[in-house]
Amino acid sequence: MIDKVSSWKFAEDFASEPIEIRRARAAADELGVESVTEATGNQLAAIAALTRAKSIVEVGTGAGVSALWLLSASQDSVITTIDSEPEYQNVARENFRKAEIAPARIRAISGKAAAVLKNMAESAYDLVFLDLDPLDLQGVLESAVSLAKPGGAIVIAHAMWRDRVPNPTLRDDDTAAMRAVTQLLSDNEGFLSTMSLVGDGLLIAVKR
Repeated sequence: MIDKVSSWKFAEDFASEPIEIRRARAAADELGVESVTEATGNQLAAIAALTRAKSIVEVGTGAGVSALWLLSASQDSVITTIDSEPEYQNVARENFRKAEIAPARIRAISGKAAAVLKNMAESAYDLVFLDLDPLDLQGVLESAVSLAKPGGAIVIAHAMWRDRVPNPTLRDDDTAAMRAVTQLLSDNEGFLSTMSLVGDGLLIAVKR
């Protein structure tokens, strides 16, 4: 390997972000909300396209950046996006409107993901995208996994957690929680799991 960092940067810069998503990213920056990187969003769109995802669940709406990427893969996909911060969802709704996404394609729910996911239909969704802090992620993983159809995917953002997960000497609560989540899906024979290095790591687990 000549220069792994340069290869990572090349992959990060490979994607081209549509103007409506750049606007949403700028709105997220104003809110102080971290968004997935352009390369991560581009990969989310590719996963949605490859799985032919029509019904999508997202935990962590933010300003709508990742939802816009996910919806860009198809003209008839529908997303249920969940966030505990009503302010974020108000901004996301405005970004969806500016992007001319039909209201019928978006169901925005303000509330705690752990409670919301438990009331959703099991095995009914093609793609479940989780973008939340590791300790919260641990609390919703079981419910999130139950939502995916056979052939559907669970996708987790920040799966390397600031590049801390690969280092076994780092054992703070957040790192340990993310490490446990990734290991749990990797060991689960009901899923085919892989790790992408885009952004801060993207764990992709396809339900067998």
